[in-house]
Amino acid sequence: MSFSASLPKAALDQLKGFITLCKAKPEVLHNSELAFFTDYLLAMGASLPPKPEPEPKQQHREPLPKTTPPPAKEEDMEVESEESDVELDLEGVVKNPDPEEAHEMGDPEKKEMTDEEMEKFDEKRGEAMSAFSEGEWEAAIALFTEAIKLNPNSAAMFAKRGACFIKVQKPNACARDCTRAIELNPDNAGAYKFRGRAHRLLGNFTQAATDLATACKIDFDEQADEWLKEVQPNAKKLAEHQRKKDRKDAEKTLIEKKERIKKAKEAREAAAKEAAENPQQEDMGDMGGMGGMGGLGGLFNDPEMMAAFADPEVAAAFKDISANPANIMKYQNNPKVMALVNKMASKFGGGGGAGGGGMPGMGGMPGMGGMGGMPGMAGMAGMMGGLFGGGGGGSSGGASASSPPPPSSTSKPPTSTDDLD
Repeated sequence: MSFSASLPKAALDQLKGFITLCKAKPEVLHNSELAFFTDYLLAMGASLPPKPEPEPKQQHREPLPKTTPPPAKEEDMEVESEESDVELDLEGVVKNPDPEEAHEMGDPEKKEMTDEEMEKFDEKRGEAMSAFSEGEWEAAIALFTEAIKLNPNSAAMFAKRGACFIKVQKPNACARDCTRAIELNPDNAGAYKFRGRAHRLLGNFTQAATDLATACKIDFDEQADEWLKEVQPNAKKLAEHQRKKDRKDAEKTLIEKKERIKKAKEAREAAAKEAAENPQQEDMGDMGGMGGMGGLGGLFNDPEMMAAFADPEVAAAFKDISANPANIMKYQNNPKVMALVNKMASKFGGGGGAGGGGMPGMGGMPGMGGMGGMPGMAGMAGMMGGLFGGGGGGSSGGASASSPPPPSSTSKPPTSTDDLD
């Protein structure tokens, strides 16, 4: 039985293209979608190309976000620019100075020497000066140290040993010795001279200029004067830099002060405006005899009073006093609390407690409990009436601040707006 079939040209072209692809990339036959075709080839006895090894998966890394340093503050930029403007001549400054560690300074408590110690001291001092004159600096240091042990109150020995330390490039040790010499004798020109030189080697040009100028003032010395001229240019640059810094600090302080004053003024104006737009309607029926008080507007519009009540210590004290006026005795030595008490007395017309007719018998001041940030103002008003209004109890319209009014059968229970402190 014979079988003949013809394929469309388009199908033949696709088949030819597929065969061409297989020749170019034999590994395509291992594609899972062509499994039916590879099974057919294997059944026909064909051999397939080797299966390619899987490529290692590369870990996908997210690109790191670009971080930019925070912008420098204007103040920091100013300081940095100022520092960069100070170009100092650092030639001659010791790069690796001796460590700032203590060395033998003798017993500072020792006051007097025995005759034997005096003889030994004279001997060691002579040997040390001889080594010093010969330029044997290490030997001189050892001998001056022995002399200092015998007589720790000799400014000359410390100054001379300090000079030796300069010669062996130990400016920190020199500065310590010369400082001790100046403590023992403030008129020791040599100590100022060599301490100034030590500061110059350490790069402390301002201190160096001060010490060298002092040395020349006490006893003019050509070498000290030469060293002074050497450090003056750097010292002047640093002085000018410091003046600029101080001027900027002063200007900054003045600007901050003006800003605080401006904000305080704006706050007062806003408070006054709000008070004018929203006048408080208070029940004054139970508050007879308050002619001397003149209303609470003057109290709460006073910036000093408002600032005082913003102090947590003062607020806590007045809350304590409002609960029991007798507690005012605890704060007699507290200037902040007593200053506010006296100011409130003057506001209420109490005259410092001297029998004014200000606000006797104010009791609990109903409706005053919600004065935000001013704890216990209801009880405080009553307390101030008792303390400054009528000299101990008041007579017009109520009980004193120190004794609560007797309960009344007709009194209403407190509402949520009452001052329950």
